[in-house]
Amino acid sequence: MKVQGFILIDVDAAALNNAGTVSRAGIENAVETKKIKKEGCVYPYVAGQAWGNWWRNTLQKDLKWVLSPIVKEDGQNIAYTQANPFKYPDDDIFGYMRAAKEPELDEKGEVKKNKNGKDKMKDATVTRISPLKNSVLISIGNVQIARNFSSMSRQNDVPVPYGKEEYSAIMKGMFSLDVEQVGTFSSYNKTGFKNLNEKLKKEIESQCEKINDPYVFNKNGNPEILLRMKLDIRKQRIIDTIKALKTITGGAMQTNNMVDVTPKLIILAVTKTGNHPFSHIISADPINHEQSIFNIADLKEVLKEYKEDFISDIYIGKRGGFWNEYDKNIKDELISAKENKPAINVHYYPVNEAIDNFCIVLKEIII
Repeated sequence: MKVQGFILIDVDAAALNNAGTVSRAGIENAVETKKIKKEGCVYPYVAGQAWGNWWRNTLQKDLKWVLSPIVKEDGQNIAYTQANPFKYPDDDIFGYMRAAKEPELDEKGEVKKNKNGKDKMKDATVTRISPLKNSVLISIGNVQIARNFSSMSRQNDVPVPYGKEEYSAIMKGMFSLDVEQVGTFSSYNKTGFKNLNEKLKKEIESQCEKINDPYVFNKNGNPEILLRMKLDIRKQRIIDTIKALKTITGGAMQTNNMVDVTPKLIILAVTKTGNHPFSHIISADPINHEQSIFNIADLKEVLKEYKEDFISDIYIGKRGGFWNEYDKNIKDELISAKENKPAINVHYYPVNEAIDNFCIVLKEIII
């Protein structure tokens, strides 16, 4: 079971995610924005990792999550979190990888020794595939990127010039949250699935429900055992993750390029499978590649094609002042239409109200 989300953000004179410095026009301190080309058009984008970092930080600031502390090994370019998804909700939702070794114990629980008398060590690497997966945020239409040259100067100092790239764009992004994976931990030896080391497993197993993994079997042909946290904790982590989108903040150069990155349009639903149904309902105009359009007819087709896959109704939220010209069509085509009505019920609210109402339904679905 997956929470599927699709969002649009609308930014002006933004520089949300930069690609590093370049030398241009005699200015050494110039910064380029991240962008990609397709069919001759230019699309600025925000890396999925950056968007995920905004999300994580918002959960800390606004939902009061205690984030997993980061450890960086001395003299090495290696960093990792605590890899404790039971204690730290961000380790649970965003996943992790921690390469480590630990003493190997004998049957009596004592540390084994090698031929040199030193502690015998074994691999204790743990990894967790993130239940929350998100795309990049990428402009829908072709964008003309502006180069802005500024200077750092104070009183009578010699000014130091610097440059940056800025753009205005409507950008789209998608995410998928695996409801059944949240708060559920495996420990068998497979990359992405050995979530717990032996010490942590022993600490938490008395506080978790043991369930059979329906997809993975051990060498004896029996289902592998998963540990699952209490239902109320799992629900809260899922709801918090979705509600964080109401206040999400982030982006580079916010001091001089502050922009609002909360969703201006959001579509939410629960599906049985992981295929994302909403990826192409917003597109560039085929004639004017800089213009974005909402393909309501294509959304109706998606609702028909995926009708057996949807577990919940569809919740659409739109911020007032953004694409007001679509209000009537959305209501007429998706909600109040008497003929050719979509196979799935659609609800239409302001953005935050849509998120809140969806979360109420989501609580009832998660069992």
